[in-house]
Amino acid sequence: MENTQAKNSEKELKEQPLIHSFNKESVKSTMNSPKIIALFIGVVVLGILTGYFLSGNSSTSSSNLKGGGILNLSSVPKGTIMGSDDTKTFNDVAEGVLKEGGVEGEGAYHLERPGGESQNVYLTSSIVDLSKVIGKKIKVWGQTQKAQHAGWLMDVGRVEVL
Repeated sequence: MENTQAKNSEKELKEQPLIHSFNKESVKSTMNSPKIIALFIGVVVLGILTGYFLSGNSSTSSSNLKGGGILNLSSVPKGTIMGSDDTKTFNDVAEGVLKEGGVEGEGAYHLERPGGESQNVYLTSSIVDLSKVIGKKIKVWGQTQKAQHAGWLMDVGRVEVL
């Protein structure tokens, strides 16, 4: 009996065409359905709101940063500390007067120290805005980076105005 049912179902499958056309009227009425349009609008609005709230929360967190606010460029007081408190990561220290310019594309700034150009420390930083303290005597904490032209290239993580 099972054998007969299997043969009948195979026969039915063979008789039905593999490709068949849809009823165009039912497809059109489904696509124009108010439910579909409302769902589409709801998804778009939800996406916009999600992006808005996520962009508001993605600003740089300053929970471990000091002095991360906007400073007046003309008057950064002595003793101001900017950057990270993580002195384990930023364990190299240097002092000098901050000047603009690197050497051969290495560093955007440099510290002028006693002893001439050979004692300069070339600096980059993605944590601290060094442009706020150009021309001031500062102490920097950072990580030494490999350099091809600079004698000492440092990624600065913390700055103190002296």
